[in-house]
Amino acid sequence: MTNKAKPSHKKFRLSPKDREYLTTNLALLMKAAVPIGEALDSLAKTTKSKLFKSAVVQMLRDVDNGLPLWKVLDRSGVVSEQTLALARLGEESGNLAANLQVAAKQEAKQRLFRSKVRSALLYPTFVLSLMTLVGVGVAWFLLPKLSETFTQLHVQLPLITRIFLDLGIFLKNDGLWAVPSMLVGIAVSFYIIFAAPKTKQFGNALLFHMPGVSQLLYQVEIARFGYLLSTLLNAGLSVTRALDLLEHSTSTPRYQKLYRYLRQALDDGYSFRTALPGYKAAEKLLPATVQQLLIAGEHSGSLAETLATVGADYEAKADISTDNLEVILEPILLVIVALGVLGLAVAIILPIYKLTSGLSS
Repeated sequence: MTNKAKPSHKKFRLSPKDREYLTTNLALLMKAAVPIGEALDSLAKTTKSKLFKSAVVQMLRDVDNGLPLWKVLDRSGVVSEQTLALARLGEESGNLAANLQVAAKQEAKQRLFRSKVRSALLYPTFVLSLMTLVGVGVAWFLLPKLSETFTQLHVQLPLITRIFLDLGIFLKNDGLWAVPSMLVGIAVSFYIIFAAPKTKQFGNALLFHMPGVSQLLYQVEIARFGYLLSTLLNAGLSVTRALDLLEHSTSTPRYQKLYRYLRQALDDGYSFRTALPGYKAAEKLLPATVQQLLIAGEHSGSLAETLATVGADYEAKADISTDNLEVILEPILLVIVALGVLGLAVAIILPIYKLTSGLSS
């Protein structure tokens, strides 16, 4: 007689949009007094995503086996650490529906913060990609013909012209493998610099030094700091636990180090007033006005309300910076495009000028 194999459990990597959808709908259904099992069954029947459905089916199986919701969420890995902590605290305190609503708002805010940064980088990425595409097209199809013409006329070519023409000839002969290889190389480089876990801090540091973009990133991080820390404190978490979750909510190493330092300092018995001056980069990461508000809120016992004000203020500033970013980056992009066009124009015009001068003489 063979034993029936136990169903396997695995972690699911849902998109931020799916995480928000899951948390929001669970909060709404539980607020309406729908049992957790029925709520999950409803989500499994209405979703079109196979991955999302597989995750919900596994969660439903765990709920049927009597596991608490926070444990079910932990085993499936479908939510962030903040949502998991809020769910666990909500079940222990009897405020699960309310805490899930807080978690849903947090997920929505997190997606909003990410979308601000993505939309800010979309315009320069589009312009530079279009410029590269046009440049490769000109070099591939036009420059080889010019090279043949100049060769037949026996014109002595300047260095800049030879460089451009050699590039055109190379693309004509080897472009079918060189261009795809270049695109793959760019994609791999972007992944290594901006996405790979061990090296993405270099890309993050690069973005924090880009004109216009750096200001937006600081404002988004401060808005995240104020909003998330405020909601976690209002939900009943301790300051140190909230800072620990905040550290895991951001992908910016410099802010992760700050939150880690503050958590350790508060664990050791320090206050914000005494801990912040001991961190060298604190004033750059959290402006003096924010630090003063933080210290005043801690002293008056209204830290959560003060942090909510900071979050709302810097979220409004981030909105303005996002709208103004195109205006800031436009001159830089125009200079880059102008230099590329000027270089190509000079490379083509100089030999023609030499040829006409020789004919005139």
